[in-house]
Amino acid sequence: MATSARVTLFEDIFEITALNPEGKKFDRVNRLAATGTTFECDLLLDYNCQIYSLVEGEKMTLVLASTLNLDGSPDDHTSYNPVAGEPTLADNYDYVMHGRVFDVSYKKDGMVEIAISFGGLLCRLTGDQRHLSSVMPDMRLYILVKKD
Repeated sequence: MATSARVTLFEDIFEITALNPEGKKFDRVNRLAATGTTFECDLLLDYNCQIYSLVEGEKMTLVLASTLNLDGSPDDHTSYNPVAGEPTLADNYDYVMHGRVFDVSYKKDGMVEIAISFGGLLCRLTGDQRHLSSVMPDMRLYILVKKD
């Protein structure tokens, strides 16, 4: 899978520590809190619980990618039109969303907090900026999730 390494901005396995830690706000949306097992990043992620199920204590692989094309060629980010018969990065994952980074905040001790919106579903990823340096403000990207 060396070809996907060029499109991957960040990848880690997260253990879900809580579902809806501040209470359930919407019928079709859950917010999960999770901690990365390799880079020890903290994650808050909204996802559509009507089409994808996750439970507390479960582990999942999360990837941030700039494109779904395995050859690294850029997406136009306006529509999803895969070429018939051509594999994409999405084929290896259960749940995929497209969004935009709307805030990157640098904290003390080399930490960074990245906020991403996926059409109203939000993500906040906090960790060492050495591991998250490929994610830039106003960047369009994909988040890909699969259960481990």
